[in-house]
Amino acid sequence: MIKVLFVCLGNICRSPLAEAIFNHKIHNKGLDSFFKSDSAGTSDFHIGELPDDRTIRCAKHYGMSIKHRGRQVNRVDFREFDYIIAMDNQNLQNLDKLKIRYGFPDKTIYLMRDFVEDEKGQPVPDPYYGGEEEFHKIYDILDRAIEDFLQELKERHQLYA
Repeated sequence: MIKVLFVCLGNICRSPLAEAIFNHKIHNKGLDSFFKSDSAGTSDFHIGELPDDRTIRCAKHYGMSIKHRGRQVNRVDFREFDYIIAMDNQNLQNLDKLKIRYGFPDKTIYLMRDFVEDEKGQPVPDPYYGGEEEFHKIYDILDRAIEDFLQELKERHQLYA
């Protein structure tokens, strides 16, 4: 089983939406049995909270549900997850510091948009201070990046449903 963790700051906007999109795509492609996914935040701001209402509405708009409570990245995540994917450079830096502190210096941390050829190095912007339209923009970015990420995983791990 390939384990994927999506990470943003508070785990109430970008990362739970990424997790929902990923789960929706693997289900539609018949790849459920190959993957386990989760999401987390680098901060402790929203531990135990439901995702932002706008995140939930955005997911619902695209036919997905989110059943997640905010949590913070921990030591076990670095051991358990094969792919840890940051939404932006600040969270990538936070994860790089944590992997050293937790004893996993060789763990590769990925940036979400690095899976899209012409978007490498770009962040998934935080929609928290924006309106509903910002969440739909984030959905489009995540949808594209996750599609390319899944294609890479299928090729790398020779997965065929």
